[in-house]
Amino acid sequence: MKPLAFDRARPRGAAAGARRSPRAVSSVAWRAVAAGFLVWVAAAAGSAWAQPAPGSSRVPAPPPFGLGPGYHDPRSAFKPLEEREGVVSWALLSSVQLKPERARVVPVFPPAVRALHDKTVKVQGFMLPLEPGERQRHFLLSSVPTTCSFCVPAGPEGLVEVRTREPVKVTVDAITVEGRMAVLGDDKFGLLYRGTEAVQSPTP
Repeated sequence: MKPLAFDRARPRGAAAGARRSPRAVSSVAWRAVAAGFLVWVAAAAGSAWAQPAPGSSRVPAPPPFGLGPGYHDPRSAFKPLEEREGVVSWALLSSVQLKPERARVVPVFPPAVRALHDKTVKVQGFMLPLEPGERQRHFLLSSVPTTCSFCVPAGPEGLVEVRTREPVKVTVDAITVEGRMAVLGDDKFGLLYRGTEAVQSPTP
C-alpha cells in the first residue's frame, strides 16, 4: 500500500525565520505523532506492566500511555465506550499481536481483523485532531478519551487514522464514523488501521 505524504517541500529561497503556515504546523505535529508511533510500537513488543498477584486486592496498574489498546481512567468524566451492534469492536481491533522480527515489529492480525480490510465499517471513538481549526477532515480516533493535550492515549491497536469526505466538528465526546477500512501490515508511521472516505454517523 502506497504511504501517504503529509508534507510538501519548503519553497526555495524561503527565509530561515519565516513564519510557518497552519498547514506546515499541522504537518510538523503529525510527523511528531507518527515518529512517536514508531517508538511505541517497537517498545510494545517487549513491554509489560505490573499486575497484582492472584488473589491480591491491589488494583492492576494501567499500561504506559501510548502502549496497548488504551486505558480508561475510572476518574474520567467520560463513560467507557459500550459495544454496539454494527460497530466494529475495539476488543477485536486490539486483538492484533506484535511480533519482533529482526530490527522491526510486525503486526499479526487474526482472521476476523484481516476480514475488515477494504470493507465499509463503522468505528466509534474519541477524536484526536491532527489539523488546526474547529472542523477536521484528518484525525485519529481513539478507543479511550485523552487525558493530556500532548499525549497519545493508546498504542496503534487502540487508534484508527481517519480521513473524512466532509469536515467533522471537533468534540470531546465520542463520535461514530463510517468509511472504508484499511488494515495496514507495513505502514511507515506504525499505524495499524486507516479509515478513508468516512462520514460521521449518529452516536447514541
